[in-house]
Amino acid sequence: MTRFRTIAFALVASALVAIPGQAVAPPFDTPATVAFMKDLSSGATLYSKNADQRIPPASLAKMMTVYVAFDMIKKGQLHLNDMATVNPETWKKWHGPAAGSTMFLSPGEQVSVANLLLGIITLSGNDACVVLAEHIAGTEPAFTAIMNQRAKDIGLNNSHFGTSNGWPDGGVTYVTARDLSTLATATIQNFPDLYKQFYSRPNFTWGKTMGSGADITQANRDPLLGRVAGADGLKTGHTEESGFSFTGSAEQNGRRLVMVVSGLTSFNQRIDESVKFMNWGLHAWQSKPLFASGSQVATAKVQLGNAREVGLVAPRNLAVTQPTGLGGDIKMSVAYDGPLKAPIKKGDHVADLIVRTSDGPPQVMPLVAAADVGSAGFFDRVMGGLRHLFGMA
Repeated sequence: MTRFRTIAFALVASALVAIPGQAVAPPFDTPATVAFMKDLSSGATLYSKNADQRIPPASLAKMMTVYVAFDMIKKGQLHLNDMATVNPETWKKWHGPAAGSTMFLSPGEQVSVANLLLGIITLSGNDACVVLAEHIAGTEPAFTAIMNQRAKDIGLNNSHFGTSNGWPDGGVTYVTARDLSTLATATIQNFPDLYKQFYSRPNFTWGKTMGSGADITQANRDPLLGRVAGADGLKTGHTEESGFSFTGSAEQNGRRLVMVVSGLTSFNQRIDESVKFMNWGLHAWQSKPLFASGSQVATAKVQLGNAREVGLVAPRNLAVTQPTGLGGDIKMSVAYDGPLKAPIKKGDHVADLIVRTSDGPPQVMPLVAAADVGSAGFFDRVMGGLRHLFGMA
């Protein structure tokens, strides 16, 4: 079937009339060698610098490990209270200053999946990643095979994982900023409750100091937490090869942004540039509402169904992103591969709302089926075939 557009229309509601004239994207520059920002409310890319360049992810790879765990928890294949045992050989490899960030696990210790996730997300524990990987799949290589399959499933088209924690491996593991943004988006949208539970914790206590046996509390390295309102995750990374990097998200007034930076030169520069970048995205751009969640935007023709058309509704609040205080003419159209083939389930993503402004590329937002459409019975199929044969609507 050929993809085509239906119902092209201009934005005319008085509350949403854009300021006429050509709008210019707000200027921004960053010393990061790679940077990317996307507005999830509209699908608009706000900034892109070397977004498809392959880079070593360092600890940003742990986002993929967490995604696999969240996915298994959602499917009932893994439980937060499941207990994992720390293999002494794993502890030996990932213990001490040369092993990088650590959760300070002990050999033979039993740790819940929930605490391992906190050790990975909050503390960036290399040891916690491998222990979780071995608990899930038996070996780390077996787990990375799962990582790569899930990465493919969610559209990470230019990434590959050779380790569960992003430890340098001679280029086997690589990602792009665009793919990291896709991974962050999938995590937030597919597992909202788990994301909220695990990703915004400011610190976590695990392990004991040698000698006094005092509790070890480590702070979350997320540079946006406590510095940008609405910031709630995701992950930092650092190696000599990759520099200092960060994938983060913040939500204000129902508008969520995802940002990626990599190639920064210091811990403090990562803080400064991440805060500047997110504040630019939140304030230099504005979101104008288009359709409330659940509202019908258009209808689509259905082939061989028990209904000849189905409503197309907004699965969430949809908005267009434009420079703050500026804007251009807004034009909208609906696109789908049609006619749609029955059966269709309510909530299926079957079409896209395409919004065009004068200041940037099209912003594409999903539309879903408003109702179930079953397959047509024999008589309806015959009539449908006749209508198609004779070009009848």
